[in-house]
Amino acid sequence: MTQSQQYGAVAEPGVLPEEELLRVEGLTIHFPLGRRTRHGYAEIVHAVDGVDFTLARGQTVALVGESGCGKSTVARALVGLARPTAGTITYRGTDLARASRAELRALRREVQIVFQDPFAAVNPRMRVRDIVTEPLRVQGLPRENGVVERLLELVGLDAAHADRFPHEFSGGQMQRIGIARALALEPRVLVLDEPISALDVSIQAQIINLLMDLQDELGLAYLLIAHDVAGVRAISHRVLVMYLGKIVESGPDVLSEPAIRTRRRCSAPYPPPTSAPATTERRSSSRATCPARPTRPAAAASAPAAGRPPRSAPSRSPS
Repeated sequence: MTQSQQYGAVAEPGVLPEEELLRVEGLTIHFPLGRRTRHGYAEIVHAVDGVDFTLARGQTVALVGESGCGKSTVARALVGLARPTAGTITYRGTDLARASRAELRALRREVQIVFQDPFAAVNPRMRVRDIVTEPLRVQGLPRENGVVERLLELVGLDAAHADRFPHEFSGGQMQRIGIARALALEPRVLVLDEPISALDVSIQAQIINLLMDLQDELGLAYLLIAHDVAGVRAISHRVLVMYLGKIVESGPDVLSEPAIRTRRRCSAPYPPPTSAPATTERRSSSRATCPARPTRPAAAASAPAAGRPPRSAPSRSPS
């Protein structure tokens, strides 16, 4: 069974691999506001409150919810960009909070992130060759001959693009370059922080298909952050619905019925991935619409107010 056939619907839990890579238990992240006093902080933002989930090899877990519910904060915590207030993040038996600097350095090779805005995630003065190999330089690893060309071809780009600058590419091409940079260290887990929300609708399905092909070929595990539920149906084994920093629903069949307010508010802008261009029926949006505001008739709008003479244009006398 091909990847496209498998992801036509949400996969059953029984077909998932058994090797667990990542376990998050009770993850809590608070951000204090204002100046600290002897009584503590005046206000604390509860960005994430008690999030629990696991991620296995070859599995895709989607974390969906409204903007500001804490999805990206969870993603940043997994790669060490946000410090947890409480809870544990365990990668292959190693607690990231208790790991030494040497262990964290090695673990960063295993877990990489693809950011939402591909242009803001790179240095515009660097060529693609230097962008893709930057993780190797940071980790002190040797750059093998042909590694840039191999990574670019892996994500569907021409090897001749290696000597170009970011402003010479489209948004979809830059996102492919961002994926190639994340794959340079040969990670096991990719954290995808809304990787297609900043792209055109015609490009979104191509990136989804690319991610599915890479997962088939390399056995990657994905944590997919998204703000809509329909866009993750084709690629996710399990969906977690997040609301106000908490997981309010989870499971492989969460997408079937929009039972809670969070899923009713989520739109469906992403097209389903297809192997070839095909005509698709236009689906009606599930987002609730507000009733149209009544407008006054044109005649009433042009009529003068009661008891007030119509205003005439001032006549200009010749000088």
